[in-house]
Amino acid sequence: MPSTSPGPVTRTPRARKAVVDPSQQLSLGFTDDFFVAPVLPAEKPAPVRAVPAPKPAAVPLAAVAVPSTPESMEDMAALLEQHADYRVLRRLVPQLEFAATPVAASGVLRLLVLDTETTGLEHSRDKIIELALLRVDLDTATGLPCGTVQVYDGLEDPGMPIPDIARKVTGIDDSMVQGQHLDEARVAELLDGVDLVVAHNAAFDRPFVEARFPAFAAKAWACSFADIDWKAEGRESAKLSALALELGWFYDAHRAEMDCHALLAVLQAVLPTSGGSGLARLLQASKATRYRLQATGAPFDAKDALKERGYRWDATQKVWHTRLADEAALQAEGEWLAAEVYRGRAARVQVEALDALVRYASRPGVIGWKQLE
Repeated sequence: MPSTSPGPVTRTPRARKAVVDPSQQLSLGFTDDFFVAPVLPAEKPAPVRAVPAPKPAAVPLAAVAVPSTPESMEDMAALLEQHADYRVLRRLVPQLEFAATPVAASGVLRLLVLDTETTGLEHSRDKIIELALLRVDLDTATGLPCGTVQVYDGLEDPGMPIPDIARKVTGIDDSMVQGQHLDEARVAELLDGVDLVVAHNAAFDRPFVEARFPAFAAKAWACSFADIDWKAEGRESAKLSALALELGWFYDAHRAEMDCHALLAVLQAVLPTSGGSGLARLLQASKATRYRLQATGAPFDAKDALKERGYRWDATQKVWHTRLADEAALQAEGEWLAAEVYRGRAARVQVEALDALVRYASRPGVIGWKQLE
């Protein structure tokens, strides 16, 4: 059997280390005693591999050149608008100057556009946290604003933590209102001489404002939400932000001042069905007396007919009631009640007259009675 013992070991002299470009050297963690780099023959240099040029990286959207001036941006928007597949929305920019006020003062009325942000929906326990006012003159001949818009926007500490729902809707938190108070002198200054107060959903804003500033109770009010039949005008929604979108504007909603600017802009537009501006329509509505008619003592079996007719049940007074736009509508409704509800039986129903001084307030109008024959 051959011997398995190792023979004499002859140590090969250490080869001279080849000079390698560090950028091509691969480090495996061995020491020089165990790793010998080969000497590359001079006559056979390593072939140089061609490195393909890198593909150009995708250009980020933010790096795409865009027009640097508002004029060029507007040119782009105008171009898109000419194509049937695109609609362009513009950020609503508040307008503070209108055409000069007419010389004839008799043709000018003073408007106060108003909006509130509150801690909740109930004026008897919730509080205003923001109030915005725009005072502007209205040219009754054109139904459009004129002159300079005066602006007030103020915050107020409600003396209670702002509920989460109000904070989320308005963006107003406790730190913003801490120690803040509405400027009563400025509010009184803007209210002085006003002919008509306009709010979008005046039935909400008016009770809050009158509770905080009693002088508002002596002013005529109009509601751009209820006094204009937006559905009849072809609008899908009476919500202010939706009305603005229909006209090509977007804005930061649920802050009082911006809501006022948006409302003033929307009400300048021509109503698509009836014509004329929304402001002119509100002025007309403010001159009319509306009525709240109660079907006093209506028989129980008439409830379905009343409900189908649009009457609503007042759980407090235990009576069916409806609202009517004018005296002609009141007369026609009395005839319907006599024929379809009381069926020839003599009846006396309560009628509440609501003019612009009490409409949308929490207090009642002028109470009367109507005899049905």
